[in-house]
Amino acid sequence: MSSFKSSTGLPENVAAAICYFFPFGGAVFLALEKRSRFVLFHALQSLIVYSVLMVAQVLSDFIPLIGGFVGAILLLLTFSIWLLMLFHSLGGRWYKLPWAGDLAESQLRKL
Repeated sequence: MSSFKSSTGLPENVAAAICYFFPFGGAVFLALEKRSRFVLFHALQSLIVYSVLMVAQVLSDFIPLIGGFVGAILLLLTFSIWLLMLFHSLGGRWYKLPWAGDLAESQLRKL
């Protein structure tokens, strides 16, 4: 576990977990965090992943016949990613999701 504090006063691993725990927690920590690269990485990754999953969920409603099935699969995928990322962020690990982690890391270099 990380003993470092983010600029919000929370331990880094707790702040990173909050990025995933609340729907727009990543946006809040992206605005508030000033020094912890760990928290900023998880904030960016959560925003990217959940934005894409939200758009996919809405678009699945427009698919005739199998839209409900696709929506249910997306809901299970979202829940699985949520649990996985909560586990890794609370453990203080820089776990990168396949495409979103790379994108978040490249955006983090620009900050």
